[in-house]
Amino acid sequence: MRITVFGATGNVGRRVVAEAVERGHEVTAVGRDPARLADLPAGVETRSGDAARADDVAELSAGRDLAIGATRPPAGQEGTLVTMAEALLAGAARTGVRLLLVGGAASLRVPDTGGLAVDDPRYVGAAWRDIALACCAQFEACRKETGADWTYLSPPALLEPGDRTGRYRLGGDEILLDGDGRSRISMEDFAVALLDEAERPRHRGARFTVAY
Repeated sequence: MRITVFGATGNVGRRVVAEAVERGHEVTAVGRDPARLADLPAGVETRSGDAARADDVAELSAGRDLAIGATRPPAGQEGTLVTMAEALLAGAARTGVRLLLVGGAASLRVPDTGGLAVDDPRYVGAAWRDIALACCAQFEACRKETGADWTYLSPPALLEPGDRTGRYRLGGDEILLDGDGRSRISMEDFAVALLDEAERPRHRGARFTVAY
């Protein structure tokens, strides 16, 4: 497949690019800072662009099989996550490219409580509330979208660097917990799940989640 990755220089974006290249896909990596694109895997096409501009999204995803949005704003700029989601959706709608959007865990329901993870301090601490609320708004932007072919992937509560095992469990709108009540996955296996969905779509126009 021909894949454009927005947010390719971030923690998740870099792993998504590496996983896609390893699987033999043709990857265009997009970021706002060209210097940070220099150390991506060999063979990756690099382009400067802003995921918050629908025109950039449309231009850089036109003629591609898939666009992936793996953007994440710095602390203090959490609200721009929604701006980027809206631009990614608008650009994808304009070109007809399928969009896979990396989201957050905050809007997942907590089993046996009826509440959302964003309001449960076991999964979203006070330090993460601003980005959690932004992720909830990001997901709402997808739910309201009618013109784009989107899929939204929510990580578990804990997403951090680790090993690539190739294993994970699939879920829907509820946060996934292991036998010890933990909700976690490595960024490497999160990228595996994302590329599995890219190659074998099962959640078009919907959200899904993954965890160990």
